[in-house]
Amino acid sequence: MSEPAISIRNLSKCYRLGTIGRHTLVDEAQYWWHKIRGKDPREHFAKVGHGATDRRRVEAEKEGNPEFWALKDVSFDVQPGEVIGIIGRNGAGKSTLLKILTRITEPTSGEAVIDGRVASLLEVGTGFHPELTGRENVFMNGTILGMKSREIAAKFDEVVAFSEMEKFIDTPVKRYSSGMYVRLAFAVAAHLDPEILLIDEVLAVGDASFQKKCIGKMGDVAKGGRTILFVSHNMAAVENLCSRAVWLENGGIRMIGDSAPVVDQYLGVLQGAGKTVALQDRADRQGSGRARILDFYITDMEGRRKAVLSPGKKYCFHLICRIMTADRQLSNVSAAIALHDHKNDMIWLVNSNFTNENQTLAEGNNDIVCHIVDFNVAEGIYSASVSIGQGSIEALDSIYNAAEVDVQGGDYFGTGAKGTPAACKILTRAHWELSR
Repeated sequence: MSEPAISIRNLSKCYRLGTIGRHTLVDEAQYWWHKIRGKDPREHFAKVGHGATDRRRVEAEKEGNPEFWALKDVSFDVQPGEVIGIIGRNGAGKSTLLKILTRITEPTSGEAVIDGRVASLLEVGTGFHPELTGRENVFMNGTILGMKSREIAAKFDEVVAFSEMEKFIDTPVKRYSSGMYVRLAFAVAAHLDPEILLIDEVLAVGDASFQKKCIGKMGDVAKGGRTILFVSHNMAAVENLCSRAVWLENGGIRMIGDSAPVVDQYLGVLQGAGKTVALQDRADRQGSGRARILDFYITDMEGRRKAVLSPGKKYCFHLICRIMTADRQLSNVSAAIALHDHKNDMIWLVNSNFTNENQTLAEGNNDIVCHIVDFNVAEGIYSASVSIGQGSIEALDSIYNAAEVDVQGGDYFGTGAKGTPAACKILTRAHWELSR
């Protein structure tokens, strides 16, 4: 096996809460001089305009300077050409990890060895000189990556076209909006042939269409054999782009492995953290109660639970039910599952009555499964409502807003276009032909 492109060994980063360095060496000397003389440094810094941050430092020191480990003993390797997703909640250590890899921040302990030219997109404006124009910054960044002027010039038109910044390319970047910064910065990072690409959630600053364009470009970059570390809260993008995922929690690695199972476990924990009442214990249900829905979940064809869905895929919707009376079985049981949008409008419904399927519940737990061959709901967050009945005779159990269904966009139509228009709810796959 070849040497890893990135090798991370026992990487740790510790901060002391509330401590902030002085703005100048003079400030630092004055700070300690006031402390030696027994005076409150806050009085001095309030006069020179550094009051808020410096008062926090003093207060933190009085409280004992509590430590915060942003990263703690993180170890993993990234092979050349591998695409790794870094996921986790806010504050898990994702951005700190990338800042250490780009040498913006020094680790407290451990090491990170990188083999190859690195381009990074961590914060809006990082790597750009505000007084230089967009054109000059493109050439400056290419030079930093070790490229010759003629190599940058050969890529320049492609960079500008991707960023859609032709009108502003000769404007100083200090006049750019945050979205304009991101457009040009991503275009530079993706097109100037870095061997390793580090991308943080900064893409969220751009508009939706450009985000989708960037994700598509990252897929192309990955196919070209370059190494990518991708920090994102877009789980569909992580699952589709990344071969593996690293789940960070409280500064350490909770799980690492193939992206699909890691993403599913992560989203399952997030959903579980938001649940206050289990479905079987929900009191806001309707029906006779002769049978009860105990659980509702979705799996792929291999039986793995899915917390995020993609259009065009195959899924199984499971209703776990049980007879709650002395009946030994209930015949002619029907089931229905509906999805509602944020306006509570029903936009999708499956009902076993429509296919004349006769379900029979027996004693114990019963798993009613609805097989969806071609899931056709556009990306968005939806509310699932579930119900069971005995034909059209009796409503047995019904729960509104039983679960949240997260659909994140994919290339449903096979055209290469990612995502859907904001107003779109339902997608339809069709065969097209041209007759003359």
